[in-house]
Amino acid sequence: MPVTQAAGLHVAGNRLENAAGQPLVLRGVNRSGTEYTCIHGYGIFDGPSDLASVQAIRSWGATLVRVPINEDCWLGINGVPASEGGATYRNAIVAYVNELQQVGIIPEISLMWAAPGTYPATYQSDAPDEDHSPAVWASMAQTFKNNPNVILGVWGEPAIGAACFADGGYCGGTFGPSNALYDVAGSKQAVQVIRANGYPGVIAVPGVAWANDLSQWLTYEPADPLHQLVAEAHVYGGQVCSTSTCFDQQMLPVANQVPLLFGETGEDVPGQDCSSTAIQGILGWAESHNVSWAAWTWDTWGTCGSLISSYDGTPANSYGSYIRQTLLSHS
Repeated sequence: MPVTQAAGLHVAGNRLENAAGQPLVLRGVNRSGTEYTCIHGYGIFDGPSDLASVQAIRSWGATLVRVPINEDCWLGINGVPASEGGATYRNAIVAYVNELQQVGIIPEISLMWAAPGTYPATYQSDAPDEDHSPAVWASMAQTFKNNPNVILGVWGEPAIGAACFADGGYCGGTFGPSNALYDVAGSKQAVQVIRANGYPGVIAVPGVAWANDLSQWLTYEPADPLHQLVAEAHVYGGQVCSTSTCFDQQMLPVANQVPLLFGETGEDVPGQDCSSTAIQGILGWAESHNVSWAAWTWDTWGTCGSLISSYDGTPANSYGSYIRQTLLSHS
């Protein structure tokens, strides 16, 4: 039976819409932790994941939370114990998604950390791998195929060329201390696998150069019979494309064709600037072009990239205070 468009969140032209056909701009935060804690053996979440912690995120006015996942943990392979991987991990992610949706937040579930073969997925490699990523995409699709208000992100930040990321193959992805070449699973394959496994909803496909370059996104856009793709960019102050001039040249043509999501955005790449100078310009452009966004990150790491100092929602710095103020202004 052919898969039909989801009944909830969906793409219409270059806008996201809700089930009633009302245009949406989603705004929120990243919730880091689920990509790294499990692979290092200290749980599934970094910090609380109960309903109260989700309500704290919602209290800022967030309508979007990006949840990164780990390939090995999702599949329960490469030595990840059953207490932190496989069905236990997947069920924990589903429970968190349900909590987010209970308070009116759309989750994006994004594959972020992965590795080929028997390498443990202890950081974000250059691109998805043919060994395991298609199995993750298939499982993600099967897990969420009956949930109409979730976004599936096929990858975090590609560090290979646009053609390689789209088509896959032995084309430049490296991993491990020897920078071994591995077989890349491309974004076109990702969309095919997700649709073949019954998921009808929105799929986010990033640009390259750590998701900061969308100049070739339209050229290599995967074919989607349901036309439910979102282009994802990651934008921080100080990156190559972090100014309105670059956005107009490189990202606006994409935003005119499909919905655009700044899946990660923040003050600066190293996270050493706690001000809000850069993010004001980034979000100013996003708001003027109906671009959804998720600030990095709702964690208490004590760095300038942390939005909060406590999981009750206390802002950590000027950057966090600005994001809270901006979210509340749209709630």
